[in-house]
Amino acid sequence: MVQEKPVNNNNSFSSRIKIIFRSLQYRNYRLFFSGQSVSLIGTWMQRIAMPWLVYHMTGSAFLLGVVSFAGQIPTFLLAPVAGVITDRSNRYKVLLITQIVSLVQALILAILTLAGVIEIWHLVSLSVALGCINAFDMPARHSFVFDMVEKKEDIGNAIALNSLMFNGARLIGPSLAGLLLATAGEGICFLINAVSYIFVIISLFMMHVQKREVQRKESHIFKDLKEGFNYTFGFAPIKHLLLLLGLVSLMGSSYQVLMPVYAKEILHGGSQTFGFMMGAAGLGALLGAIYLASRETLLKLGRLIPIAAALFGLSLVTLAFSRFFMLSAVVLVFAGTGMMLHTAASNTILQTITDDDKRGRVMSFYTLAIVGTAPFGSLLAGTLAKLIGTPATIFIGGTACFTGALIFLKKLPELKNIVRPVYVKMGIIPEVAAGIQTATEPAAETSELG
Repeated sequence: MVQEKPVNNNNSFSSRIKIIFRSLQYRNYRLFFSGQSVSLIGTWMQRIAMPWLVYHMTGSAFLLGVVSFAGQIPTFLLAPVAGVITDRSNRYKVLLITQIVSLVQALILAILTLAGVIEIWHLVSLSVALGCINAFDMPARHSFVFDMVEKKEDIGNAIALNSLMFNGARLIGPSLAGLLLATAGEGICFLINAVSYIFVIISLFMMHVQKREVQRKESHIFKDLKEGFNYTFGFAPIKHLLLLLGLVSLMGSSYQVLMPVYAKEILHGGSQTFGFMMGAAGLGALLGAIYLASRETLLKLGRLIPIAAALFGLSLVTLAFSRFFMLSAVVLVFAGTGMMLHTAASNTILQTITDDDKRGRVMSFYTLAIVGTAPFGSLLAGTLAKLIGTPATIFIGGTACFTGALIFLKKLPELKNIVRPVYVKMGIIPEVAAGIQTATEPAAETSELG
């Protein structure tokens, strides 16, 4: 009897790791990934410390919504113009400037808090300043991925790694913030964030960036803005992707604003409970990012979008009824996974099917859909929580997200018919068209979903 040789799984595991991190072969992206990985931990620490400080100072769910609104409304107002400027400018320089100014903002916040002179109007003002910075930072950062990754087929992987990096920090940052809030206070969290920007600034200075050819336009900035708007909302796949992103951000993502209230009033916990709850959502998002990064192609990516949005909505509905820490943490893992898969898959398809000279403007509308609608969601969540309670507010948000996913699913046959000829005309990567197409196949063929 001949004995079978055991299968060596090491090579398979090693190959899978190489697939997941294949975009790190590009020097500039590797530097960007390293610097941002450190910086984003600080960013998440500030994101956790800020609402906790507001709630600690005021005890008001409404003011939580107000401060969050103040930090996000500038993005709603400035993002479209920022997209035009990104398309007209050197994305590398725009990104470098936003990181330096973000460091200054975090440092001022840290000094005021550590000195014990921080007031609510300081928090509102500094939140507005950060919102203005983000309006320019996000379109430039998303668009800059194309400048760092040389092979277009690796763009999807690079975007997934960005999500992996973001959500890895989202897992670590809130956990560290929860511990520091209970021991050292909010000021230390802000100070660590300020220091963390140094790493990404150094990584940007170390890059060898080829000068991007930017066509100098004599046209007025508002003419370019109109052109970007018509391009974005005149192409149905981009339009419906952005509309679903906007709905989920408006009605669903604002649950994070209410987490300090949920942790304290519903779960009867403290800052550590709040930190670990946000960390659970970060864990789910991290798992989702690993899944996306492990995909070798963009094939069948389109159908993932309504599934992920529905998962996020159902998770929020379940969270609304939970009164136990462990159950809530598990539910937030699923919520984080659904939210990350939805945003990252949408980002990948948007970046792939967009003309390079309009990428900044399209990504500014992507920023508008995710961040720009969030202030209204935060204000709405804070107001509803005051009127009907936190659980009911989360339930309404989850129901709206699930409904939006179903509407998007019904639109997919229309997207299939539009994407195919556009792919032929624009030279879009075939897998994107296939991903949207396969999502519209009859239910009898759902065996492919595996």
